[in-house]
Amino acid sequence: AWRVHENSIAYCLLVFLRPPPGHSFSLELDTMGQLPARHSSIRVVLECMCSREQLLADTLCFLHHPNDKLLRDRSSSLLRTLCTGSYLDVEKITCWVQLLVRSAWLLLPQSHHCQLTVLPSSRSCRFQLTGTSKVNICTEMIFAVQQ
Repeated sequence: AWRVHENSIAYCLLVFLRPPPGHSFSLELDTMGQLPARHSSIRVVLECMCSREQLLADTLCFLHHPNDKLLRDRSSSLLRTLCTGSYLDVEKITCWVQLLVRSAWLLLPQSHHCQLTVLPSSRSCRFQLTGTSKVNICTEMIFAVQQ
């Protein structure tokens, strides 16, 4: 979505997160067995990848080969960065994406003419671009998973 005001443009982006290979996301059900509407806990679950391992030989099944240290360390490092325990942590995801955007911004030619400011938010990423023109551009990234 986007909207234009007198001196500002605001964009709102919905960013769908995908689990790494060998993992899946599972929404926690409430006590009545229904999916909560908002801010539900999203569990990261190991999946069996044995059939893919046999067919494509491009990955190992973490569930059945828990001792393969190299691949497991790469995957678990990402999960430690984005999760608390076995659950996705939106605040950790937000901090991680903010760091990526800041780093990438410095490599763009526009960074010499515009200033990128990270706006405070713990449940989404919000950025403001301020340049020599009098127009402010605000972007908000909201994270979601598909059911």
